[in-house]
Amino acid sequence: MFPKRIQSIVKYTLIGGALGSTAFSLQRNQFEWNSIGIVRFSRAALTVFKIGSIYQYDLYSKGLDKKSVEYKELKSICHKRSAEKLLDLCCANRGVYIKVGQHIAALDYLLPQEYVQTMKVLHSQAPTTNVKDIYKVIKEDLKKDVSEIFQSIDPEPLGIASLAQVHKATLKDGTVLAIKVQHPYVQGNSKVDMKTMEYLVKIMSWVFPEFKFQWLVDESKENIPQELDFVQEGKNAEKISKIFEYVDWLKVPKVRWELTTSRVLSMEFVEGGQVNDLNYITQHQIDPYEISIKLGQLYSKMIFIHGFVHSDPHPGNILVRKSEKGHCDIVLLDHGLYATLKDEFRINYANLWLSILDRDRKGMRQYSKNLGIEGDIYGLFACMVTGRTWETIMKGMDRQTFTKGEKAFVQQHFTGLLPQISSVLENVNRQMLLILKTNDLMRGIEHTLRTSTRMGAFKVMSQCCVQSIYDHRYGKSDSRLEKVKVMLAEYWCLFKIGVYYTFLNLKHFTGI
Repeated sequence: MFPKRIQSIVKYTLIGGALGSTAFSLQRNQFEWNSIGIVRFSRAALTVFKIGSIYQYDLYSKGLDKKSVEYKELKSICHKRSAEKLLDLCCANRGVYIKVGQHIAALDYLLPQEYVQTMKVLHSQAPTTNVKDIYKVIKEDLKKDVSEIFQSIDPEPLGIASLAQVHKATLKDGTVLAIKVQHPYVQGNSKVDMKTMEYLVKIMSWVFPEFKFQWLVDESKENIPQELDFVQEGKNAEKISKIFEYVDWLKVPKVRWELTTSRVLSMEFVEGGQVNDLNYITQHQIDPYEISIKLGQLYSKMIFIHGFVHSDPHPGNILVRKSEKGHCDIVLLDHGLYATLKDEFRINYANLWLSILDRDRKGMRQYSKNLGIEGDIYGLFACMVTGRTWETIMKGMDRQTFTKGEKAFVQQHFTGLLPQISSVLENVNRQMLLILKTNDLMRGIEHTLRTSTRMGAFKVMSQCCVQSIYDHRYGKSDSRLEKVKVMLAEYWCLFKIGVYYTFLNLKHFTGI
């Protein structure tokens, strides 16, 4: 019964009905639907069919007890094979598909590890565009031949992303820049790819009704057009640099606007090693805990205070270097994707974190509801937000060291809750999706640096949550007396947080 269902879907898709209706829809919306689009669509549809077949023939048809060891081992094998099929599709279609694959790779605690680990290769090994095609894009956009602008461009890219690649270049006056150039095929294919992806996700939702992935399509449709506009990326870089101009250890490369267009972004070249490059960190005698604490401070302030969040902090986008004073500088790259948080969301999220740290179930339930999560599933949501087990949350996250055993337990336990997790992702406030992705990427960096005992980070986060909440209350206060009361209440909360974490540190170091 189920195989015929899949076969009929794919037959309909590849032969006529679905493809025809999609083509009509694309034509009506003035999208480009040509032979290349049909090939890409067919390739994606065939991959969906193969993945569906793997699960049906090699897992579900066996009739195994879902709680048995044999079933779990077989499911892991099917996950791995399906993830490899998906990776092949991403590498073949490139562009938007790689961006979505990277998003999957970032959801370390929310999706099966077979998918996450397989797709992580896309963060560092995205397909390269030939340098001659890069020169064509530069010439088309800057209206000059490359040799008229640059003394030299290194043909080997510094980094390759899903939508662009970066080259080191030297101007005629000797100034060294980093030039980010969009892959030439991305703009033309992006709209067709998003329409294709939306259609195939609907097919998968029909075949596997317990899994809901429309949230991934919705996020991609909203975010990718922003990431394709390098002028907007330049503005984001300047905005975040202005917000944190008082932070001397944060470096955001300056934009050269005269050499920037929607497809070419020219920036100051900044030296440094990737935040996950342990050899570089060791050789330059950089303290991993200093890196972790500063990143925690930076992202806590972005999320809870400023509401403007760099939402793609994978290791390739964060560099570290030794400052002249001997401390660690953080270099923030790739400013194409930012979450702009509404005040209401920011305050509810801050209250949610405080209720989690306080082990306040009533608060967790209330603020989860405010963020779109109804009923008893608030416990799962709290685990998704923190990446910790419910048992750890109830014992006190800031008191419990995050171990490899807990990480493995969380990932294994979450895999068995995929229908519930996909339901959370489908219903949660849309702004939460980028925050969850950002949280997982930051946890991945901490795991690599082996700095997951984040007592200092919890202190900063608590302080930022309190500041966010009381700033909001202060702004809503009508009288001077009310404002004074709010300020005093804030100072008292911050004082208690300081005392509490001083006590925890003392306990941690003395073993009392």
